[in-house]
Amino acid sequence: MKILFIGLGSIGIRHFRNLVSILEEAGISFTIDAVRTRNNPLPEDISSRLGFSYSSYADLRGFYDVAFICNPTYLHFDTIRSVSPFARDLFIEKPVFDRTDYDLNELVPLSKGIQYVACPLRYTGVLQRLKEIVSTQKVFAARAICSTYLPNWRPGIDYRDTYSAHKDQGGGVSIDLIHEWDYLTWLFGFPDEVCNFRGKYSDLEVDSDDHSVYIAKYPDKQISLSLDYFGRIERREIELYLADEVIVGDIRNQQIRFLKENKVIDYSEPRDAYQKRELNRFLAMTKKIYLNDNSIANAVHTLNLANGILFA
Repeated sequence: MKILFIGLGSIGIRHFRNLVSILEEAGISFTIDAVRTRNNPLPEDISSRLGFSYSSYADLRGFYDVAFICNPTYLHFDTIRSVSPFARDLFIEKPVFDRTDYDLNELVPLSKGIQYVACPLRYTGVLQRLKEIVSTQKVFAARAICSTYLPNWRPGIDYRDTYSAHKDQGGGVSIDLIHEWDYLTWLFGFPDEVCNFRGKYSDLEVDSDDHSVYIAKYPDKQISLSLDYFGRIERREIELYLADEVIVGDIRNQQIRFLKENKVIDYSEPRDAYQKRELNRFLAMTKKIYLNDNSIANAVHTLNLANGILFA
C-alpha cells in the first residue's frame, strides 16, 4: 500500500501508529509519505517509518491508495480538493469541515474511491452494546453529556494556540465535540426538530463557544445533550430511559450501568483498541467488503445538526 498523511499532530500520529501496527500484523507491505507544511520534530518511531515529505500539495507526485487528512478542520475542504487527484480513498478526521456552505459538487468529480469521515466512538464497546439495546427496546428519552477541560486536551501544547480556541479555525465545543451527535444519530437517526443554545461563558481564553446545549425532538422521544470545555471532572455519558430500566453508558470509563438492576458491565480495553477497529473497518471499506457508513454528505448533515440546523 502507498499511504499519504496530511497533518502529523496528535491525532495524525495516533492514526499513523495504529495503521502501522495493523498493516504489520496483517503482513501487508506499505510506504507512508506525508505533506508537512511545518517542520516540527516527530517522534523517532514516526520519523523512522516516514518516507518522503512534501512541503506543499503542488509537489505531490505519483498516486496513493489512501490519504489520511488530519490537519486542522478549516483546511479540510481545500485539502480534499488538492489531494483527491493523487489518492483513491480518503480517511478524513472529524469534524469534516468548519462550516456547511462549501459546494460539495466540487468534490464529486474528484472522487475515485470512498471519502470516509472518522466516527471512532461508534466502535467503543459501550456504544456497540447500546446499539444492540436500542434496536430491540423502546427508549422514551435520552440525556447525553460530554464535559471536558480544554487545557488538558493536548499535553505540552498551550490550548490558546489550538484551533479549538478559535472560532474562525473551526473551533468551539459544538463542532469540536461532534462525536456526540455522530453517535446519537447512529443510535437513533436524525431528529425532526432541534433547538440549540451556545456561547462563551467560562474564564477560558478562547473566542469560540465553550458551552452548548441541545434539545432534539423525535416522534417517540426527546434527547438532550450538553457539551462544555470547562468541566474539571470529565464526563462522557448517555442515559437511556426505558420502561423498566435506566441505563447509563459511561463512554469515558468504559462501562454500562443498569441502575434498577444494580448491575455494571465493564468494557475496559487499551486506548487505541476502538480506533484500530475503526481503521480495520475503513480498510475493509476500501476493499468494498463494507459500505461507507459516514460519507462526506452524511458528515455534513451531522455538522448541520451540531449547528442547530436541520435539512431534509
